[in-house]
Amino acid sequence: MKLAISGKGGVGKTTLTALLATSMVERGYRVTAIDADPNPTLAAALGFPSQPITPLLELREEIEQRVGGTGGLVRLNPRVDDLVDRVAVVHRGIRLVVAGAITRGGAGCACPQSVLLRRVIEFLALERDQALLVDLEAGLEHLGRRSAHAADALLVVVDPSRASLETAVRIKRLAAEIGMAQVLGVANRVRGSADEAYLAAHLDGLELIGAIPYSEALVEAERAGGQAAEVDAAASGAVARLIDALEARFQGRISE
Repeated sequence: MKLAISGKGGVGKTTLTALLATSMVERGYRVTAIDADPNPTLAAALGFPSQPITPLLELREEIEQRVGGTGGLVRLNPRVDDLVDRVAVVHRGIRLVVAGAITRGGAGCACPQSVLLRRVIEFLALERDQALLVDLEAGLEHLGRRSAHAADALLVVVDPSRASLETAVRIKRLAAEIGMAQVLGVANRVRGSADEAYLAAHLDGLELIGAIPYSEALVEAERAGGQAAEVDAAASGAVARLIDALEARFQGRISE
């Protein structure tokens, strides 16, 4: 199962990615997680010990050699398997790759760093027998780069706020334009029936495949930059039900 997680900044997409990864490992999945947010916090949410992690997109010499782009042609299909092995770190059965920030602003989807990140996601999605979770950059820009078009589904995290829902609707529309057939909503921080009704009324056709209840413990973990897993039983149960629904949807593409 190859999933990309998106949404407006602050809706809890990194926390959801961490909860999904932890729960999947408990089910026997081999899990690789990619932190593709320019402000990488997935390692902390996963409970990785404090350690230096080399971001993929800081391998400048390798990017230049394999992708090019400095006044020349950009190679769109560079070899990346050995780069993944070099930068990945493992903790409690979860393999993590931190992408880092794309620093060449204005270069669009042909930026060498964008090309390398897209190729790594394609490689892991199509060539490695494992579950893949990609914590994308908040907002819409990753869609222009086609960073996660190889995923089985794009999960759009929403909370009961107008700004979050407006961003989700734009993400759904743009994802359809680049050919992502499966775009699914995951509600987060749902306090009760009023929130559920508000979300249902404003999703504008975005299918909701799961909902995570509001958790003060998770909010505190997010604020502290701490581990998200195992701090709230109700949230963990909701994530387990979300995985059940995803397994049913992508039955033929489950990697263990």
